Amino acid sequence: QVQLVESGGGLVQAGGSLRLSCAASGSIFRVNAMGWYRQTPGKQRELVATITSGESINYADSVKGRFTISRDNAKNTVELQMTSLRPEDTAVYYCNAAIQRRAYLTIQNYWGQGTQVTVSS
Repeated sequence: QVQLVESGGGLVQAGGSLRLSCAASGSIFRVNAMGWYRQTPGKQRELVATITSGESINYADSVKGRFTISRDNAKNTVELQMTSLRPEDTAVYYCNAAIQRRAYLTIQNYWGQGTQVTVSS
């Protein structure tokens, strides 16, 4: 089994910062791309940032210059440093990882349980 466990959400005032962390554990051969997505009630889950195992990075336009994604390949972790937070960043943030459990298995997509980020104005 594979688990993604997130931490670091919470309540912050506009202009503040938060750091989200996610650790992948379990039966893992290789972790490929990792990333963060977010979702608000009634809306589709949207991409925030992704990072490949080679550290190629992609950000949503709405967070460029404010959020920084990073990963530790040795620990199978991914982090999202969020600065200059805005009320519109309020959402449940989900960690995502494309993981190969065995060399002979295909890559599967895994999600964390989600962590709430609330930015007050």
